[in-house]
Order: sequence, then C-alpha cells, then structure tokens
Amino acid sequence: MRRGEQPPWIVSDELWSRIQPLLPVAPRRADHPGRKRLDDRKVLSGILFVLYTGIPWEFLPQELGFGSGMTCWRRLRLWNDAGVWQRLHESLLAELNAAGALDWSRAVIDGSHVRALKGGPKQDRVRSTVPEQDPSTI
Repeated sequence: MRRGEQPPWIVSDELWSRIQPLLPVAPRRADHPGRKRLDDRKVLSGILFVLYTGIPWEFLPQELGFGSGMTCWRRLRLWNDAGVWQRLHESLLAELNAAGALDWSRAVIDGSHVRALKGGPKQDRVRSTVPEQDPSTI
C-alpha cells in the first residue's frame, strides 16, 4: 500500500453504490428492538479486512470499528445465502458485456457452476480385481 492510498478493505463510494442495493434490508423489531444493527458498510469493510489479511474472524480488532469478527462472519453468511455476491457478479458481467469488454470466445463452463439436471451416464459396476478364494480343503 502506498502512502496516501486507502487500504483495500475500505469500501469506496463507487463499490458501495454497487453493493448497497443488493443487500437485504433487515427489519427492526418494534417489540424487542435490542441494540441498533451495525452499519452494513462498516461490516463489509470488516469482511474485506479479514479476507485481505487472512486473520481468523475472532481476531478482528475491535478498534477498527468494523464490529466483531462474529458479526462480520454472520453478515457474510447472510449475504451469501441471500445471493448478494451472485447478483453482483452477474451485474458486473452484464455491464462489461454491454461495454464490449468481454471476450466470450475464451469463456469456460465449469461443472462446479453448471448443474447437470439429469446427471451423467450411469457407471457400470466395478468388477473386483481380488482373486476369488479357493474352496476350503479342510
């Protein structure tokens, strides 16, 4: 990181404007409001800090103001389950495609991303390579 540059875990306004509309809105309960929910932008910075530095979630420094590591981990899981990252990926691909910045001739389809609806061909039963036992002579 160069002097005067922002650390890579600080969420820029441009990145935030792309991600914020994709995040699920958590309703505040009126009957048991509890503590106010930590700002999503700060939590995203905490997630990026952990992913960038590689530290364990539980060692996320509280002094940074990103919340606890467990809060960041839970929010990451919630956003993943809500499909935030998939929708962000799709919107960025659509934007790049519209700008003509993608070369689809070099695209690869990976089986881990494309579901096989009917499965593959059925495997034949594997024949044993162990020699059969001789009959007992006793």
